[in-house]
Amino acid sequence: MNAETIRSSPPRAETPACQLLERQDLDYRGWWWVAPPRDPWLEAGQGTAISADLGVRAAWQAAGRLAISPFEAMPGGNEGMMPPGAVLFWPKSHALGEWWLLWLCATLPEGTPLQLVGENQGGIKRVLKVLAALGLGCRKRDSARRCSLFETRLGRVAIAPDAAWTVFEAALGEKKPGEKRSEEERLTLSSHPGVFGHGKLDAGTLLLLETLPGALPTGEGDVLGDVLGDVLDMGCGDGILAAWLARRGARVTAVDVNAFAVEASRRTLAANGLAGEALESDVYSALDGLTFDAIVSNPPFHQERAVDYGPAARLILEAPAHLKPGGQLIIVANVFLPYPDLLERAFGGFEILADDRRFRVYRAVRG
Repeated sequence: MNAETIRSSPPRAETPACQLLERQDLDYRGWWWVAPPRDPWLEAGQGTAISADLGVRAAWQAAGRLAISPFEAMPGGNEGMMPPGAVLFWPKSHALGEWWLLWLCATLPEGTPLQLVGENQGGIKRVLKVLAALGLGCRKRDSARRCSLFETRLGRVAIAPDAAWTVFEAALGEKKPGEKRSEEERLTLSSHPGVFGHGKLDAGTLLLLETLPGALPTGEGDVLGDVLGDVLDMGCGDGILAAWLARRGARVTAVDVNAFAVEASRRTLAANGLAGEALESDVYSALDGLTFDAIVSNPPFHQERAVDYGPAARLILEAPAHLKPGGQLIIVANVFLPYPDLLERAFGGFEILADDRRFRVYRAVRG
């Protein structure tokens, strides 16, 4: 084999699930790859990525490949780009996998071939019961690399994808015995299985909410405080911070790399009759030239099961460029996370506003 042949050889699969797919004797040209991982074999192949992860879609698009969000209109209309089949990469969240399955049943024609692949320790074998409950037959096609591959055909089911969404009320602040919560202490949240802390109020976020009233500027004569200026909710999740800020008068921009989170934030703002902009952004990627009076965040530090400080590091280190003079970054984080060094590098100093021995709220101010 000469050097030219080596250079022209297609990349090999690197993730276990893609290695299992790579060895199939099947023409996947034109197929949909649903909720795919980052993998060079996939990104150099053919077909369309359907992903809620902006980073995954950006990588495909950079390679000249079609990649869309499940909340986007299909190019050419739904009838114009129906694939010959689809592969669903079963996620670690079982409820999220069920949503994707319902979405595919509602989106693609009845009878479309569907393959489901995933790691055995990630719960892929449970799809047999899920498919049976929906009245869809299934057979195991292959297994290797501690992964399993199942196949079925899509059909119409009685459950709509929206059934996976949860609407619940979050009670904020302390409540004395017998006391009825005031309106400003309650928010209606819309949550999706693909969003961090699905269906519940995260303890770190609650500590941040309890700390913000004393940290952000307030106007005169408004019971709720009337936060002044433009505020960025980075990593917005289900939109609780954005809604809390909007209720107090802030001009809110809520961003997340996850399309499920962006849609959840939009629904949360609408459910509470509040104004605000929610958009997809890989940290600051969609915010060129924009600056804010405050940036608030409960930044993520996991990517699936792996610890990943990258997004939080970018959030902190690039924050001064997106703050107005005197603007402040306020974040909550687990006490063990190495954010003090990053805050010191970016701002030259910081303060701890709250510490309950599990979480800390940090503030840093742009000079």
